[in-house]
Amino acid sequence: MCSDRVDSEVVIDVRGVGKSYHMYERPSHRLWQALAGKRKSFYKDFWALRDVTFSVRRGQTVGIVGRNGSGKSTLLQMIAGTLNPTEGSISVNGRVAALLELGSGFNPEFTGRENVFLNAAILGLTRAQIEQRLDNILAFADIGEFIDQPVRSYSSGMAVRLAFAVIAHVDADILIIDEALAVGDAFFSQKCMRFLREFQKNGTLLFVSHDAAAVTNLCENAVWLQNGRMRLSGTSQEVVEAYMTEQHVVGRREAGNDNVVVSRKAPRRADASAADFRQQALREEGICNRIALFEFDPDNVGQEFGAQGARIVDVRLLDTDGHPLPVLEGGELVRLQIRVSLEQALDSLIIGFYVKDRLGQRLFGDNSYFACKDAPVGGRPGDVVVGSFLFRMPVMPSGSYMIDAAVASGDQHDHTQQHWIHDALEFRAMDETMRFGLLGLPMLAIEVSKEQ
Repeated sequence: MCSDRVDSEVVIDVRGVGKSYHMYERPSHRLWQALAGKRKSFYKDFWALRDVTFSVRRGQTVGIVGRNGSGKSTLLQMIAGTLNPTEGSISVNGRVAALLELGSGFNPEFTGRENVFLNAAILGLTRAQIEQRLDNILAFADIGEFIDQPVRSYSSGMAVRLAFAVIAHVDADILIIDEALAVGDAFFSQKCMRFLREFQKNGTLLFVSHDAAAVTNLCENAVWLQNGRMRLSGTSQEVVEAYMTEQHVVGRREAGNDNVVVSRKAPRRADASAADFRQQALREEGICNRIALFEFDPDNVGQEFGAQGARIVDVRLLDTDGHPLPVLEGGELVRLQIRVSLEQALDSLIIGFYVKDRLGQRLFGDNSYFACKDAPVGGRPGDVVVGSFLFRMPVMPSGSYMIDAAVASGDQHDHTQQHWIHDALEFRAMDETMRFGLLGLPMLAIEVSKEQ
């Protein structure tokens, strides 16, 4: 009975799916193939997708990442029903609304208003339902008098506005978004993100984006496609970090740098059940928003990569006097110190960091380039270089946080990553003192007064 209940929650089930296209060397070969039938082949099979298997449960948000040409759009089109798989099966349970490409489903000769009726009807609404929701759709799109102009006269941003406005008002069970939000302006992107956040409470979302932060921010799980095959599936943080590491390696090799080393380790997991031995003593002292820090352990970090010309040997948070911090509250001045040992002679070192929450969202970070570009620091093998960042620690919602540390050589735009460590240092906020937002800022003063 339990398995039946779980199976009923699967709304997208992709099993061994592949998509093949016939590739002809000459246009005349198409005619020859039609005449020859199955007796002889005048084409080569190109598999855009092969042996892809995963499932999505009701209410999940799943991201799909991969380089251009990896098969992402082909997969989404098959899930949306606009393409048929060559092999395997796809089962979809619920009304699907898809935004797959600019102007998808629009007739360029029709006006925006006419295309609203056309698209909404394709997605299953009656004319009465469309008329009832038309004002809300037009308000969401916010393209003014252009709504009565032919879609061929629209900019890419206007087309996306209208297309997104339609799919946001058709009561879809499953939304499929393929890189469409990248062309909208900032205000419209924020409006779309607010809608997606609300939709996630009850709906299922498939989201494709090259924006790693957006995938980790929106998605619980992710799938990585590479050359038409599924390379990895898992939590969005684990998949995105592995994908970003691979892209760095590929980028360096394409630039002629083969000396890139990747260390793959099991994903780091904090033990949520382990109680801090200082908890009772700190509580008796009345300390709020306690943030416990853990020591840097090079054998217990996340994935590492880089050219290995320099290695990070220590990462720690210190007070302003240089003493290690075992615990803090948020609001204090702290110094993040990253020690780097040089394995070879390097010039113009850049040291940097990111602070991430448990979902892998980057909350804040910085690097040393602009502060040191007029007096760049380098060294010889055996030298130790120390990067130091002084800042005021924010107030953190309860939960675990990780610090990524990195060292590169070069400048802000053209550099070689020498050593990057995901999850180099962990700290954990143990009390809930703030309710809203990702971070809390220490307030220097709050005043309310009546103007005279």
